[in-house]
Amino acid sequence: MKPLLRILALVILITLVALAWWVWGRAGKGDADLTLYGNVDIREVELAFRQPGRLESLMYEEGARVHQGDLLAELDARPYRDALAAADAAYRRAEAELEKLRRGNRPQEIRRAEAEVNLFAALEKRLAAELKRQKELAASAFASQQELDKIHADYDEAVAGLLMAQQTHSLLREGARAEDISAAEASLAAAVADRDQAQTALDDTRLIAPADGIIMSRVLEPGSMVTSQTPVYTLSLPDPVYVRVYAAEPQLGQVAPGTPVRVTTDSSSQVYQGHIGFVSPKAEFTPKTVETTALRTDLVYRLRIIIPKTDEGLRQGMPVTIQVLGPAATPAGPGS
Repeated sequence: MKPLLRILALVILITLVALAWWVWGRAGKGDADLTLYGNVDIREVELAFRQPGRLESLMYEEGARVHQGDLLAELDARPYRDALAAADAAYRRAEAELEKLRRGNRPQEIRRAEAEVNLFAALEKRLAAELKRQKELAASAFASQQELDKIHADYDEAVAGLLMAQQTHSLLREGARAEDISAAEASLAAAVADRDQAQTALDDTRLIAPADGIIMSRVLEPGSMVTSQTPVYTLSLPDPVYVRVYAAEPQLGQVAPGTPVRVTTDSSSQVYQGHIGFVSPKAEFTPKTVETTALRTDLVYRLRIIIPKTDEGLRQGMPVTIQVLGPAATPAGPGS
């Protein structure tokens, strides 16, 4: 009986060990089903002016933290202020010209033209009567043909003057032509565009931080002449942190966007929480910079890991280890 009991006990022991091994293996897979390796992305912005000029001042040194909207540097703005003043004067002139055309002629000018019409009308009436009288005298031989011809010429002159005065009066009452007003409106629109462009150029003499970040390099110093797009600062964007990782095709089922991950480094025991934000739809050959246990030439897919909350422990370019959490895993608290 004793050998049989020993065999039975041995079978039970082997069964328990196998069960414990299976349970331990399942727990291990649930905690971190997949381990990947990658690097913290280098996210930098080269900051430059859109306008050329002389660099007047720089407000920050390398290593300084800046916030979105902070003033970083300024150009000498005097030429741009002068250009804005000239554009503003041209705008006011175009605006006045348009207003003048829309309002029409002054009442005094219209009354003067009306008075000229009355004057020539009276003159024409008087000369018409004189011409009639001279014709009667000439018929009775009491007036010479020369006098009759002179009165006739004066009368024709008065008629022409009356017609001209009437046309002038009509034009003054009618005001500017619609085509002239349209042309003045177009000139005003061009002046507005020139003034806005000059204002934009003046605003561009101030270099503003586009986002929160750290000044990595200060390229120029005050007094330097810069052209448009000449880098002045290099700004590092630390938040959020992006990690570049590559996964093989068989691993794609475990790296869907939104999957939580844990990120660790070789320099500390800090664990950072993140998630997969992007999976490339296109395969590529394994880059030589990928940190893996065995470099292979198989096709891989690029992933982007997003870590929204971090600290100084994650620096750009740093190699990191990523554990993709399985369904049974329980993520630790932020920064744990």
